[in-house]
Amino acid sequence: MIGGDLRLVIAALTGILLAVLMIVRGRLHPFIGLLCGAFTVGLLAGLPLPEVAKAVQKGVGDIVGGTGLVVALGLSLGAMLHLSGAAASLAKRALRLTGERAAPWATLGIAIVIGLPLFFETGLVLLLPIVVAAAEEMAGGKDEAHRDGAKLRLIMPALAGLGVVHALVPPHPGPLLAVEALGANLGLTMLYGILIAIPTAIIAGPVLARFTTPGVRLASPVLTDSDLRIAPPPPMASLLIVLLPVLMIATGELGQMIPTMKGTAWLVAASNPVVALLLTNLLALPLLFGRRLGESAIQDAVWHETMGAAGAILLAIGAGGALKQVLVTAGLSDLLARTVMMYAISPLLLGWLVAVGIRLAAGSATVATITAVGIMPGVVASSGVSPELVVLAIGAGSVFFSHVNDPGFWLVKSYVGTSTADTFRTWSLLETAISVVGLILVMGLSYVV
Repeated sequence: MIGGDLRLVIAALTGILLAVLMIVRGRLHPFIGLLCGAFTVGLLAGLPLPEVAKAVQKGVGDIVGGTGLVVALGLSLGAMLHLSGAAASLAKRALRLTGERAAPWATLGIAIVIGLPLFFETGLVLLLPIVVAAAEEMAGGKDEAHRDGAKLRLIMPALAGLGVVHALVPPHPGPLLAVEALGANLGLTMLYGILIAIPTAIIAGPVLARFTTPGVRLASPVLTDSDLRIAPPPPMASLLIVLLPVLMIATGELGQMIPTMKGTAWLVAASNPVVALLLTNLLALPLLFGRRLGESAIQDAVWHETMGAAGAILLAIGAGGALKQVLVTAGLSDLLARTVMMYAISPLLLGWLVAVGIRLAAGSATVATITAVGIMPGVVASSGVSPELVVLAIGAGSVFFSHVNDPGFWLVKSYVGTSTADTFRTWSLLETAISVVGLILVMGLSYVV
């Protein structure tokens, strides 16, 4: 490794370590810690201060301008489901159908289905309010220690379900991008992805939660109790609001797979998460609150809860985007790709390692996927390996060990109510399990197909 490359690696490690220490030890808000880490990486890597500042601004703008809208609209919809009593009502009905023992498995299955057409952040903000309400219901009557454990054993399978489809199953955007870049067969990739995703989700969700959740204590999540007294809306109205954005996005994504309908304006609009969530928000107001919609107390409660949560989350994920962009601008993604390419290893393991390296450095599963597929077409062509399995190996690597430069880390922390250290213990290990188990199953499948 030449001097410039070594300097870049040291700069990246130092900046990330500084951010972690400021947040965990110094107890500073992630917004401050991550921004300090971003500037440290850029300056130690030798970038001029104006260029570092520009990268920070671009990183924050990209995240807040893209993911930020989805998060804000999802938070407002979650606040409506919470304050109207719709989430709790649905949770009680679901628990009556499944019972306490089967509830974790039910949330796992629901998360896999709901997460298929959605960005991870969209699925998280739609599903978590309902899962948290169900967890509260299931944990009722237990002492504090057992109550937190019972909540987490319901919440973690839901996160596992969202995580596996985010990594492994088209038409989720990440795997779909890799399918197109590597010329893989979409149908085969979906089939292989589902075969791998189900056992991976079981291991990373209900099974792993038994070992990672004991002793974890929860603070209040972003959705807190309200003094409003509102009669819950009809169950079908509540269910419609939950499913509408999922159905819109799924219809848009699947419809565009039909050659004669690809690019159709209404399908493109329906598949846009911002459009789907905005229309659902507009419909949710009258359906969930009825004639009480115009009451100032209800309007104030909905938007106060939304904006309070959005402010904290958007600051954290925006700063995470800044750190990611500085790492990319400094050239660490390119360095990792060049380094791994120097060694003769399995194409599947190679794709996974490149994605893991970029994921750890840049924090973004999408950046990891884009970078890995960018260097893999030649390897796929020369080795004759199944491009469908390479897609899945890269997808598994792209979610390895979510940490402080991943916006999803802060979303999960805020929604679940874990401390930063316990978010590492639960969420980061869950993502790592998805990545490692996914790779093992991809390698195993390569001997069969």
